[in-house]
Amino acid sequence: MDIIKIEDLIKLDLRIGKIATAVKVEGSEKLLKLEVDFGVEIGQRQIISGIAKSYEPDFMIGKEALFIINLEPREIMGLSSNGMILCATLDNLPIILQPEKDVLPGTQIK
Repeated sequence: MDIIKIEDLIKLDLRIGKIATAVKVEGSEKLLKLEVDFGVEIGQRQIISGIAKSYEPDFMIGKEALFIINLEPREIMGLSSNGMILCATLDNLPIILQPEKDVLPGTQIK
């Protein structure tokens, strides 16, 4: 395990996002294309995530989850991904992290 300084940790912009839409990425068994609402200040972002083996698209709609939103955009299978959903791993499958109570989209994690 690498040790990081607190200055590195505070560079991450961690936010709660609410998944507005989710569809499977054509040609991939593990990718979902998510449109995620981060509230008025940030708006919606497209995020490509490798969670399709754990979650059906319809199940994801309306779910709140934890995201990193200040990553450099990345092209994945020709689609732009503008953030990352954070997950735990169980039996080599991703498990999304969710707040225990409803939280407004865009709420910052500290």
